[in-house]
Amino acid sequence: MLKSSNIAKQHLIIFTRYPEAGKTKTRLIPALGTVGAANLQRQMTEHTILQVQELQKNTAVSWEVRFAGGNSQLMEDWLGANLVYHPQGEGDLGARMARSLAHAFESGAEQVIIIGIDCPGINSHILSQAFAQLHTCDLTLGPAIDGGYYLIGLCRLIPELFVNIDWGTSHVLQQTVNIAEKLKISLAYLSPLADVDLPEDLPVWEQMIKQ
Repeated sequence: MLKSSNIAKQHLIIFTRYPEAGKTKTRLIPALGTVGAANLQRQMTEHTILQVQELQKNTAVSWEVRFAGGNSQLMEDWLGANLVYHPQGEGDLGARMARSLAHAFESGAEQVIIIGIDCPGINSHILSQAFAQLHTCDLTLGPAIDGGYYLIGLCRLIPELFVNIDWGTSHVLQQTVNIAEKLKISLAYLSPLADVDLPEDLPVWEQMIKQ
């Protein structure tokens, strides 16, 4: 388990999936095949981790990887034994995110951000901006162009933000904002970014790796 001493006041959680062929990035299989889709999952996870490591050079931040599929040993074999891994556990995406946030706050974090690996535009500057926004707001959101969000950051666990959301649809961001407004939670936004979920999104990734 993660000891509280390992958690900084600013803590970041990466949600990813073990890149097993046929079980990851399934909506991209028609374009890439099962192995190609798994390889993209692998590459995008590694790209996201590099951005977080870049952030660590200038910011006192701790971080962990929450994974689905595979197991801790497979994750260590892939990304190294020096990272902190936790299985995402059961439930829908909202339940899994709320659980990871609760764990981080209970362990001593004061600002916690969750990101996925589907958004190659996430970089250390955006992550730094998100933590800065949490000094003056309760909630920060990174809108995804498809109607979801690529980042959520909180100063405390607000469980209502993670229930009655139509995960995986274009309504996620708006539903979350509606709940925040109802609860009178102060909210800040980051720049919108594009996810890579469907074959037509692949140029977003291809453009990124050319830079």
